[in-house]
Formats: sequence, C-alpha cells, structure tokens
Amino acid sequence: MTKKTRFYNTTVSKPRPIKPIKGKLGILLPGMGAVASTFIAGVLSARKGIGKPVGSLTQMGAIRIGKRTDNNHPKIKDFVPLADLNDLVFGGWDIFPDNMYQAACKAGVLEHAHLTPIRKELEKIKPMKAVFDPNYVSRISGPNVKKGSSKMDLAQQLMTDIQQFKKTNKCDRIVIVWCGSTEKYQTQAPVHQSWAAFERGLQENSPDISPSQIYAYAAMKCGIPYANGAPNLSVDIPAIHDLAIKNNVPICGKDFKTGQTFMKTVLAPAFKARLIGMHGWFSANILGNRDGEVLDDPEAFKTKEESKLSVLDHILQPEVYPELYGNVDHRVRIVYYPPRGDNKEGWDNIDIFGWLGYPMQIKVNFLCRDSILAAPIVLDLALFLDLAKRSNMHGIQEWLSFYFKSPMAAPGLAPEHDLFIQLMKLKNTLRWLKGEELITHLGIEYYD
Repeated sequence: MTKKTRFYNTTVSKPRPIKPIKGKLGILLPGMGAVASTFIAGVLSARKGIGKPVGSLTQMGAIRIGKRTDNNHPKIKDFVPLADLNDLVFGGWDIFPDNMYQAACKAGVLEHAHLTPIRKELEKIKPMKAVFDPNYVSRISGPNVKKGSSKMDLAQQLMTDIQQFKKTNKCDRIVIVWCGSTEKYQTQAPVHQSWAAFERGLQENSPDISPSQIYAYAAMKCGIPYANGAPNLSVDIPAIHDLAIKNNVPICGKDFKTGQTFMKTVLAPAFKARLIGMHGWFSANILGNRDGEVLDDPEAFKTKEESKLSVLDHILQPEVYPELYGNVDHRVRIVYYPPRGDNKEGWDNIDIFGWLGYPMQIKVNFLCRDSILAAPIVLDLALFLDLAKRSNMHGIQEWLSFYFKSPMAAPGLAPEHDLFIQLMKLKNTLRWLKGEELITHLGIEYYD
C-alpha cells in the first residue's frame, strides 16, 4: 500500500526514490548574453572561492526540518541531492559568436577584476549557432544563425547539438534554461493544441511557431528539463505540455522574477494581509542592456507587459475583495535608456487607502542589477529541474513558481504569485521528496 503524507485536508502519495547523482550536469542556455555570462562567471568564481553565490537558494538557503523546538535547519544542498558546482558544464546558443569572456565584457555587468581570474575558462565557452527569426525579435540581429529547409530541420539541428554537447563534454544529464530575448506578443493558435499538430507545423514552416518553441520542442524530444526565463509563449502550450508528460520531462516558466515584479510579490501580499485598499500602482523602468533594446519594440513590450500586469490581480483577488481592489489602475512602462546598461532602475508609485478611506502613498525606487538578480535564478532552476527529473517528476513544476513573474499552473488553476506562499510550496516539496513532515505553520501543537 502506498504510504501517504498528511498535508492540510488532502493526501499526497509518497514520491519514488530520487536517483543518485553521477557524472556531470550540462546546462545549456539559449541566449548567451548578459544573464548567461554573469551566471557562468559567477559559478566559475564560486568554484575558485573568489565569489559567493549570493541569492541562490540551492547554495546558501536552509530548510527547517521538524518542529521549531528541534532547531534543525540544514542547508538545502545538504538536505536534497543536488549537482555540485564542480560538476557543471556550460554551453548554449546565441546569434552572436562571442565567447563568454567577450560576452561578459560587452555586457558590462561584471568588473574586469572579477573576470580576469576566470578568463581562460570563459573563453573556452562558445555559443553554437542559434535558431532565430527576425519576425519574432526585430530590434537585434547577428551572424551566428542556423539555416534549415524547415522549422523541423532546425529542431533536428538543435537535437543534434544537444547530443553532441552531451557526448563531447561527457555529461550524464542535461537541462536547458532559456536566457534569450523576449519575443513578440503571441497567443495560442491551432498549431499549438497538440504535439501532432505542432510537428506538422514544424514541417510546414508555420508562422505561428516561434524560435523559443522550437527549442522547447527539441528539449522535450530529447527528454531534457526546460525552464522558460522569458515571457514568451514557449512551454506553456498544450503541445509542449503533452510532450513533457509523454516523455517524462519536467518543465517550468515563465519570465524570471528579478526586480520590480519581485518587489510587487513582496508588497502586494502585505497590503492584502492587512486589508489595505488600493487605487492604483504605476510602475516605470529604465534599462539599457540588450533586453531593453529588444523591449523597445512595442510587440516585444506587450509580451513583457502581459507578464508584469498579471501579478497584482492574482495576489489581490479583486473578485473576493471588490471594495478594496475592484478598481485598481495598474500601469507598467519600460524605457530603453542605453547609458544605464544592465543597471536597471524601477520607480513605483502606489496609491493606497486605509481606515475610513483616507488616502496614503508608497514610493519605491529600486536601483537594481538585472543580471545579478537573474544569475542565481538560472542556477537554482537548473539544479532543481535536474532534481525533479531524477525524482521522476514531469510536466509543470508549480513548486518552482518562486522564480517566475508569470508562473505556470495546471489548466484551470490560477497561479500562485505571493512570494512567501511560493517559498513555502517550494520547501514543502523538498520535504515531501525526502519523506519529511510538511510544515503548515499552524503552531497549535506547541500549546496543546
């Protein structure tokens, strides 16, 4: 009989044993610009002991096991079997042929003092030719692009790249994390509704199939976990979801939660917890990196805007609290400003109201570093997806919602955006994987 673990008012089956770690883990990144080069350089620095992976839950986070009085808080990396930083191998695709040292220098995120000790390792990491379509990303172009007779041909070329990378680098396992540009806004079409329709679309060069979807398809066919770090319509289509289930592949997305939206998922839950009303939330961003250049295109900005705007409605639940949140004016602006580079700045003006309807305001000015915040997310997603694969988990990994602006969830199920609920979900999943008691924070047991 299957052992059950009690969780609130439901029961969940005990997971299968986690397959042990062996060999190297290859991390392939579609898009090897600022985020990817910062991530890779950071891991290489941490290996040498010349930098700390600040912001990474897998490297620096702890997890409570048992009661508060047990005082048992092991590091997450000691609690669940995660790939070691020394066993990671990096690769990927980009429309520019720059190696990772060149890409890091051009991105301007990290200082040369941090890049010089790892220059030789970075120079060895060169991108493969990318699948690219200017109809989906119009503001940038590069020479390092694949050519093919059809989109199916391009997908098969990606599968060959994956297999060759795995063989050449003697990797036991592979994960893919999308770090590429935001594509133009897209809604689901008939070609996205089943994997059979999708494969016909690949063969017939359907204009509704984007480059990011081709990467996702190649990953599913190769049985490789995939995380979507951009707001693109990518793995969140029935065709890819069905393939993920069929081929036993974990998937998650979408759009890394880094700066302004991260702050919204912290502040908005606080307002709702105290039943403080809201009239409006105006958000403005300036950034000057490649992402900002791409988002200068209105079609690409609409994709990002939809991702950013979805957060407040789900957290505030205006249908439950119409008097407090039924008429919130929520606006988002992004301006490409080259002098700022990767150092993004976000301004937020929040108009709230309290007792008897008296108005108040909160102003937030977040001077953040986009790639510095994204790099630990890439690392955590790669390691957790590898854990999920070895734990026989497949399909949507809702427990990884913690890392995304627009988290995936089962059809018909609203995603969870509250950062603290997301973290509880993530840590409870890790406890569940190890057969430990899940924590509800009820606390009544200390007073019985």
